[in-house]
Amino acid sequence: MRAADWCLSSAGAAVVLATSSDEQHPAENMADGSSETFWTTTGMFPQEFIIGFPKCVKISKVAIQCYLVRTLRIERSISKDPVGFEQCIEKDLQHTEGQLQMEEFPLPDFQATYLRFIIKSAFDHFVSVHRVMAEGTAENT
Repeated sequence: MRAADWCLSSAGAAVVLATSSDEQHPAENMADGSSETFWTTTGMFPQEFIIGFPKCVKISKVAIQCYLVRTLRIERSISKDPVGFEQCIEKDLQHTEGQLQMEEFPLPDFQATYLRFIIKSAFDHFVSVHRVMAEGTAENT
């Protein structure tokens, strides 16, 4: 079975929660597959968003394209609802002046129905998230 990016809205993913809302830069932009569009935070930290998959997926790698994120935590849930999250990764990202941060996190045999991304701190008052990707295959459930 070919691996797919399960964070794309065209694959059935949906942003089910975002702690900031901006009409010009809505959370749905993170799932449109474009690095040109983005979601922006509008206040204090931490900030978070949750992406739901249409089914349980086996993820091999998670990646994020963002700007000015200092500390990122990624959690997963295998519940039918976005509850019962467990921490998978927490990392301090490198500051990349004037360009997007591109981070990849290999996750061998990692199952999830939801991913929660928590931006714990930033290099500035606001951050942007341009894309999130979760490469993997559908579980036979």
